[in-house]
Amino acid sequence: MNEQPADACCPPSAEPDLRPVDGPEGDEELAALAKALGHPARVQIVRLLVRRTSCVCGDIVEELPLAQSTVSQHLKVLKEAGLIRGEVDGPRVCYCVEPSALRRLRALVAGL
Repeated sequence: MNEQPADACCPPSAEPDLRPVDGPEGDEELAALAKALGHPARVQIVRLLVRRTSCVCGDIVEELPLAQSTVSQHLKVLKEAGLIRGEVDGPRVCYCVEPSALRRLRALVAGL
């Protein structure tokens, strides 16, 4: 798998998100994140990216038993939800998790 240094596209750790986890805003946010993770392939992609200490460029499809177009669609959903980040690197796009989004997801789930 092609990897790049973590600072190539992965954001640095941010301050904790102190927004409330309960109430209508938190409920909508949790529902949106849960919907983005609502497919086993997207969960697999996030797990794959969490295990890496650097960006993953283009080879995610080799890790999953899915067509390139299907993987691309799942990556798009995760990126739109803010769970992952993708940066253009020449002809490739390098992906990594968005740590602040994962922290927020954990906080929202813990608030159930």
